[in-house]
Amino acid sequence: MSLLQRFGIGKSRADEALLEEKVTALQTALSRCKDVATRWKRMRRDLTAAIAVLMLAVGFVLGVYREPLTQAIAHLLSPLGLTGSVRDAEAGYAAFEKGNYEKALAIVRPLAENGDTRAQSMLARMYYRGRGVRQDHIEAVKWFRLAADQGDAVAQFNLGVMYSEGQSVPQDNAEAEKWYRLAADQGNPQAQYNLGLWYAQGDGRSPDNVRAHMWFNLAAASFPASDTRNRSLAANSRDAVARNMTSDQVAEAQSLAREWKPK
Repeated sequence: MSLLQRFGIGKSRADEALLEEKVTALQTALSRCKDVATRWKRMRRDLTAAIAVLMLAVGFVLGVYREPLTQAIAHLLSPLGLTGSVRDAEAGYAAFEKGNYEKALAIVRPLAENGDTRAQSMLARMYYRGRGVRQDHIEAVKWFRLAADQGDAVAQFNLGVMYSEGQSVPQDNAEAEKWYRLAADQGNPQAQYNLGLWYAQGDGRSPDNVRAHMWFNLAAASFPASDTRNRSLAANSRDAVARNMTSDQVAEAQSLAREWKPK
C-alpha cells in the first residue's frame, strides 16, 4: 500500500471520483424524469381540455343540463387556466338571449373565428336573422355549416331549414332531411318535428306515417314543458297522422319511439 493510501488520501480521491459519477448519473436520471413529467403534464392538459370541450358540446345539445355541465367544466379546467373561453361563451350566450346583440357579437365573433362551435352557431343565427349585423344568409350558411360539421344540433337544424326553403343554397329536400336527422338524432325537438313533417308529407314519395308518428311523438316529449305551444303542435300532428294509421302501425310507431335513444 502506498504512503498516500495509508493516510487515506488516495482513497478519498477515489471515493470522490466515484461519488461524482453517481451524482452525474443521478442528475441524468432526474433530467429524464423531468422530461417525462413535462410530457405527461402536457398530455394530461390536452386530454382534459378535449374532454371539457366534449362535455360542453353535450351540454349545449341537452340544454336543460347546460348549467351544471358548465360548472363542472369550469371546475375541470380551472387548474389548467382554460376557463376564460367557457366564461366568454356563456357571456355571449346570455347577451344574445337578452337581445344585447352588439355585446354578443363582440364576444362571439372572435370565439367563432377560433373554432368555438357554439359561437359559430350563434354568429350564424345573428346573420340569419340580422341581429347585431346586416342580414346575410350566405354568411349564415357559412357559419351554420362550420358548426354543423362539428356536431352542433342547432346549426344542423337551421341548415336543414335553409336547404328545405332554398335560402342562399339550392333547394334540396334530401339535404334538408340529412341535417334534420342529424339534429333530431341528438334530441333537438324542432328537428324531430320537421322530420315528422318530412315523413308525413312524403316530398315526392309515399308518406311514411309510422316514422312521422314516431318523430312527432318524440318531439312532443322533447319540447320543454314551458313550451306548451310547440308541445301541443307536435302532439296534435301525431294524433292527426294516427287517424290514417292502423292500430298495428300506431303500436309500431310507439315502440320505435320508446326504443329511440339520442346519438
